[in-house]
Amino acid sequence: MPSVLTYAEVRGGDLRKISLEAASAARALADAYGGEAHVILSGGPGVGAHAGALGEHGADVAFVSEHAAFAQYNPEALSALVAERARNGYAAVLIGGSARGKDLAPRVAAKLGAAILSDVTALARDGDALVATHPVYTGKVTATLRLTAGSGPAVVSLRPGAFTAAPAPRTVRIETAAPSGDPSAVRVQVKETPSVDSRKLDLAEAPVIVSGGRGLKAAENFKLVEDLAAAFGNAAVGATRAVTDDGWRPHSDQIGQTGRQVSPALYVAVGISGAIQHIAGMRASRCIVAINKDAEAPIFKVADYGIVGDVFEVVPALTAAIRAQRAKG
Repeated sequence: MPSVLTYAEVRGGDLRKISLEAASAARALADAYGGEAHVILSGGPGVGAHAGALGEHGADVAFVSEHAAFAQYNPEALSALVAERARNGYAAVLIGGSARGKDLAPRVAAKLGAAILSDVTALARDGDALVATHPVYTGKVTATLRLTAGSGPAVVSLRPGAFTAAPAPRTVRIETAAPSGDPSAVRVQVKETPSVDSRKLDLAEAPVIVSGGRGLKAAENFKLVEDLAAAFGNAAVGATRAVTDDGWRPHSDQIGQTGRQVSPALYVAVGISGAIQHIAGMRASRCIVAINKDAEAPIFKVADYGIVGDVFEVVPALTAAIRAQRAKG
């Protein structure tokens, strides 16, 4: 019975949420094949301590590769490590579609000479075929792809937030995975990754995102969005391209076709008209709430709930209501 392999991303010593989502997706797919869920866990000394968390989310085996050269992202050595392990008869290799994963997945596919499925939002087995779905045409259409069994595993890049990190406890078996060659001798080495504000929740990992658009009228009015996000307590702040182009928010906050692709449990669009380029980046959200004074705004066509009203009146009232509800415990 073929098993499923996934890669666990560790950044700054912390296991990324996308890694747990990938482990859960691997568990579900491995069950469909009647095999096991295996994970590659690489990083600096001590990275193996994360194996237990991966076991809690369905991993049967963790192949741990600890090396000082893996403390930073090492694209050449890491892709060689993953590809070497993937040649052991796996049905698929799942890699979370973070910034790192989007770089790693095609490298692994190239080394394997395998097909790659990108930005996947659902996976299933249908006989000998692997069936995947992913959005196309800026999210207007969901394509279903069937990949029949070939000479090697399919490499699948998973959209962050599309798969739930669900508990499926296992007593994970830990095995040592030796690097392929000397990781410190590769041509390209990442010396440093710029640090970000650790207090700021990453858009890819936030269960709730509150985004603002031109309807806020000025940069200082983004405090309404920040206050609403703070009221939720587990929300990140996003923005449209128009807002980031005007310098109201950093480009790292941009959500859309040319920005971040997100799939939170709740997406609140504040003063966003709903240009198709923005919708392409957030359409996969599980629940969309739109607040806009224009009842004909395109955002309402994709929203699950819509509030037609002035954001300067609606958002403060909503923020106060959420704070009051949370205060009740």
